[in-house]
Amino acid sequence: MSISGKKVALLIEDEYQILEGWYPHLRLQEAGADVKVIGSGTKGSYESKEHYPMEADAAASEVSAADFDAVVIPGGFAPDNMRLHPEMIDLVKDAYESGKLVAAICHGGWILASAGATKGRKITGYLPIKTDVENAGGTWVDAPVVEDGNVITSRTPVDLPDFGRAIVSYLERA
Repeated sequence: MSISGKKVALLIEDEYQILEGWYPHLRLQEAGADVKVIGSGTKGSYESKEHYPMEADAAASEVSAADFDAVVIPGGFAPDNMRLHPEMIDLVKDAYESGKLVAAICHGGWILASAGATKGRKITGYLPIKTDVENAGGTWVDAPVVEDGNVITSRTPVDLPDFGRAIVSYLERA
């Protein structure tokens, strides 16, 4: 599997779930993608819930959806922090509305909801966001990975292999 030449934005903020940040980053690089870590712009390095840092390549205000083929949103509590930054929501919204892949795991569905990317879509994620997804017009599905159009979602770290495969497969077809 190769997605050489594909450009992926991995959103990051403090309190990201370490596996949900690093696994997609490394998996997509391994498959040939050019992965850029996009932060809120409040700092240059963001810490996971376990205090493991991830350096940002750019701030959301410095890039646009046109720069990428996909946007990936890790979970943990980072998505709650991301929602404080309109430029992060706008990046996801613009990618979604232009037909580019948006993928989220765990609490990442909060960003999809804020960006209007759950309405009319089948979505999964960490169970506590189920009501938020449904209130934003999504249909909740309890499955390791759910692909609906240009939206891919997954539940928790145990689903990361399925999540990674789905993203790579989608980008190979795109």
